[in-house]
Amino acid sequence: MKVLNLQCAHQHDFEGWFASEDDFHLQLERGLLACPMCGDTQVRKMLSAPRLNLNRSREAAPARAAADDGMVEMGRTAPGSELQGRLLRAMRELVNKTEDVGERFADEARAMHHGDMEQRNIRGRTTPEVAMELIEEGIEVMPLPALPALKETLQ
Repeated sequence: MKVLNLQCAHQHDFEGWFASEDDFHLQLERGLLACPMCGDTQVRKMLSAPRLNLNRSREAAPARAAADDGMVEMGRTAPGSELQGRLLRAMRELVNKTEDVGERFADEARAMHHGDMEQRNIRGRTTPEVAMELIEEGIEVMPLPALPALKETLQ
């Protein structure tokens, strides 16, 4: 199994697990690889440091690899990776704790606001104009990015 560090054209970093290098290239050529943050299929393989499991103690000096002009400990994540991971976890939690009402979002939000329907956590789709109307009516709404990987397990 090969674990590769990947990056989309928007500099979102993520991992991909492949049976072999050929498997990675086949999936890339067929357009099967997509960024979990934005869905971009322009994915490229980044430099990665291999992790070798040898029978050495964990107290041994950590392996290091040269990167840029300094030294970077192998296995460290890129600066934006932690933030991306936190965003994905937060968005997944939001998806798990809300009901998707789709195009009925504005109608359901208004009905709950006016007491015609029991309050619950919802998410859905509406136009920016309708979202502004809801805000002007005193209904709290928050636009969120539509991340393609939210409902799926990242692999």
